[in-house]
Amino acid sequence: MTDLSAQPRSEAALRKAALRDAALARRDALEIDDRLEWDPDIARQVLELPVWGQGGPVSAYWPMRSEADPRPILEELNRRALLLCLPAIVGGRMIFRQWAPYEPIVPGGFGTLVPPPQQPEVQPRILLVPLAAFDRRGYRIGYGKGYYDRALSDLGQTVSIGIGYAAQEIDTVPEEPHDKRLDWIVTERETIRCG
Repeated sequence: MTDLSAQPRSEAALRKAALRDAALARRDALEIDDRLEWDPDIARQVLELPVWGQGGPVSAYWPMRSEADPRPILEELNRRALLLCLPAIVGGRMIFRQWAPYEPIVPGGFGTLVPPPQQPEVQPRILLVPLAAFDRRGYRIGYGKGYYDRALSDLGQTVSIGIGYAAQEIDTVPEEPHDKRLDWIVTERETIRCG
C-alpha cells in the first residue's frame, strides 16, 4: 500500500496542505473551556443519529491535540453493548483492533494511542472519523497520509461520521480521486447529512 504523502504532490494536494494548516490553526486557537463544553453537545448529536440500530463494530479514534473528543460516545455505545474498536497503522495501512473503555492502550505512532497488538482485528460497520477540515458535501481533509480514505475504500459499505468543530469548516475541499465522502458530519452547532 503506497503512502499518499510520498507521491508527487498535485495542485489539489498543495491546496489541501494550506487549508489543513489554516483549519488546524483555527481549531488549536479554540479555548479549551469551549471545547470541553462543546464535546458533550457533539456526543449527544452523534448518539441521536439514526445509524445505531445496525449495530457494530464501531470504530472511533483516541483524541490527540485539539481534536473533538469521541470518548463519551464510546462510553455510551459500550453501555449499549456495541462492539468497539480503535484504528492502528500496521504495515502502512489502517487496521481496527477491538477495544472497550478503560482497557489498555499503547503508543501507536503519529502521537496516537491504540489497542495493544494482541487485541483481535475487527471490521467496523460505523466509523467516527477525525477532521482537520471539512466541507458540507462530506469531503474532509485529514493529516495528509490518506489512511482513512483507503480504509473506507477497503471496508466497503460502512457509515462514516466526521466529528469536529464548526471552526474547521471550509467552503470546498479540493477533491482528489482517492477521496471518500463522509455520510455525516457533526459539530457543536449542527449535524450535516452529506450526499
